Amino acid sequence: MEEAIYSATGGRKTATAFVKMIPGSGKIIVNGRDAAEYFGRDTSVMLIERPLRLTNT
Repeated sequence: MEEAIYSATGGRKTATAFVKMIPGSGKIIVNGRDAAEYFGRDTSVMLIERPLRLTNT
């Protein structure tokens, strides 16, 4: 059975964002760095993780 890979692209004005979700350990990587290291604030990471936890993804 193939594993699902989800991707999406979004933008506003001149900025663009790309997200790819693949089955794995649950680690969140932003621009090649761990999310906690990239954002530097626990509250920022909590905001990112919340919808994933609510939907069990």
